[in-house]
Amino acid sequence: MKTDTESLYALLPAVYRIRDAKLADARGGVGPLKALMSAIMDPFAQLDANIDQLYDDLFIETCAKWVVPYIGDLIGARGITALPGTRFTERAFVANTMAYRRRKGTAAVLEQLARDVTGWNASAVEFFERLATTQYLNHLRLPGPGTRGNVSLASVRDEVELEAIGTPFDHVTRTADVRHIASRRGLHNIPSVGIFLFRLWDYTVTDAPAFQVDPQRYLFDRLGKSIQLFSSPAPEEEIAHLAEPINVPLPLTRRALARDLRRPGGSLYYGPGKSLFITIDGVSVASDEIDICDLSDVAGGWAHMSAARIAIDPMLGRLVIPAVLSPLSSVRVTYAYGFSDDTGGGEYERTPSFVVTAPPVKVAAADLQQGLNQIAIEGGAVEITDNAYVTGAPALTSHVSGRDIEVRAAAQRRPTVVLSADWTIAGDRGSEVTLNGLLISGTIRVPRFTPSGEANALSVIRLRHCTLAPGEGPGMFGRPAQPAAPTLVVELPNVAIEIEHSIVGAIRASEDARVSIKNSIVDAGAETETAFADLDGHGPGAPLEIRNTTVIGKVWTRTMTLASSAIFLADLAAGDPWSAPVRAERLQEGCTRFSYVPPGSRLPRLYRCAPASAAEAARVRPVFTSLRYGDAGYAQLSPHCACEIARGGADGAEMGAFHDLFQPQREANVRTSLDEYLRFGLEAGIFFGT
Repeated sequence: MKTDTESLYALLPAVYRIRDAKLADARGGVGPLKALMSAIMDPFAQLDANIDQLYDDLFIETCAKWVVPYIGDLIGARGITALPGTRFTERAFVANTMAYRRRKGTAAVLEQLARDVTGWNASAVEFFERLATTQYLNHLRLPGPGTRGNVSLASVRDEVELEAIGTPFDHVTRTADVRHIASRRGLHNIPSVGIFLFRLWDYTVTDAPAFQVDPQRYLFDRLGKSIQLFSSPAPEEEIAHLAEPINVPLPLTRRALARDLRRPGGSLYYGPGKSLFITIDGVSVASDEIDICDLSDVAGGWAHMSAARIAIDPMLGRLVIPAVLSPLSSVRVTYAYGFSDDTGGGEYERTPSFVVTAPPVKVAAADLQQGLNQIAIEGGAVEITDNAYVTGAPALTSHVSGRDIEVRAAAQRRPTVVLSADWTIAGDRGSEVTLNGLLISGTIRVPRFTPSGEANALSVIRLRHCTLAPGEGPGMFGRPAQPAAPTLVVELPNVAIEIEHSIVGAIRASEDARVSIKNSIVDAGAETETAFADLDGHGPGAPLEIRNTTVIGKVWTRTMTLASSAIFLADLAAGDPWSAPVRAERLQEGCTRFSYVPPGSRLPRLYRCAPASAAEAARVRPVFTSLRYGDAGYAQLSPHCACEIARGGADGAEMGAFHDLFQPQREANVRTSLDEYLRFGLEAGIFFGT
């Protein structure tokens, strides 16, 4: 029976409680008997909680994490690798094992199994249903949900079906391909089953102001980039259901979205709480008011701009408001974009990364400077509560010694800071500043002196789940377009810079500072540009510790303290004065391990790095889906990347920013578990849908 100190104390005879109360009054505190009861209750409460947990440990839904493998062993659910820090958990696999076995051999089980052992969205395809064969009249293959029966012709009038060719949702029938599907070469054959894994997640932006180009033209992206919009998947309600396009995160295409907006019964993708939604001056825009157009660039503007209808291009993330609705005071959009992992900020769960646990000062984006002024005096955290823009040149100077200061976006928010000048951060002795969940266009500067002329004594600056947008800065809010420039400049010596789960542009750091980068992307814009160096970009920068990070551009550091599971994508341009694309001044200190280091680099103690020899340099060079910031596959390793990179991390995972996705281990989980549930005589192949 659960109890507490007061309940236990009340069970004592009244004579002892009265005597204890008198002693408490005399001492001006708690009586010795009550203090004893409190001390007894602490281990008693722990014992009580432990007894409750013993009961919970009998059930897979409530057991402690360490119990999951033991329950799995009892029912024979083995061979699955746990992936720490990811969305994957063994719990779902063990919990659903009996359901798998009851439906063993069906495509629906293979699909659910792939989801449970990888944590990714998945789709299973039985390719024998998509073979064009001679019809046997005793066993007619009639069209059904998701199939075309024995129809062996593709309709050239069905543009949505033609767009789906080459995807898991391609229903055009083929003649037989006798190559093995396990080699990812042949697909359409009687024993072939395809398991498609969707490596990209959908990340939402909710009720945010659209980027305005002019009174009629807008972009969904907060920084004015043309981006591909994604769908937010609807959950499947039962295990027997096979995934459809609405059930997985996919790029929205023009033709598919145009058909969906005219769908009887309402749109699956457009509307409140769905993948895409627009409000104009606070009024919702209905789906029948929208046209889907190709708004590509043409001389003098965009193509196919309507004079009377709202137009959307989901493949470029563009929006046109007709002139008849002008002038407008507010155009707000809700949409989803694709990305590989929780990096660079977004409307995902970041609460465990917060540094300051005390109640924050909550402000709207427009009032950020007011909040900064308040925490500079009192310490603590300022929290931005909306997805609006912060404009101007905010400054943060801490006047409190030895205190933590945090500037963060609230949970499920991602405000955008557009700097008209450098954001200067300074502090008193021993103070630490953390930025969390912010999208920043411009440069953060850590000067040697505060704006008032005093010495900057800041101890630590942390960037967690932030994006310091790399590349050129667009013109916005009266600020002219800015050429590519360093996004972080550290002039202050003896300060520690910690960057985690962030995307940043080039870094310039005093050689007397210290820089640590984990699970991040550092992008100078090109392999021949300078990603990390001293303040003028022509000498060694601060000592660098870098783990699970992708660096695009040249690096020159005083000491490479440690480089582990990193990718340095760098090269020297013709006539480049640098002697090496990646260079450390002190070769007798530090270590570089399990990383890709371009040929000609000068780094200390290379251990199991790639390429192993000059002869392998061309083959082992990393291949990415995209290196353009804003693309869904930005910094994602291509399936065609050499295994030395894709499995070259210290623990067998990939090198680079997405090391902690453990992609090779996820794929191995699928291959290991398929043997038990794949129907006899069938062969499975694993493919990436995104």
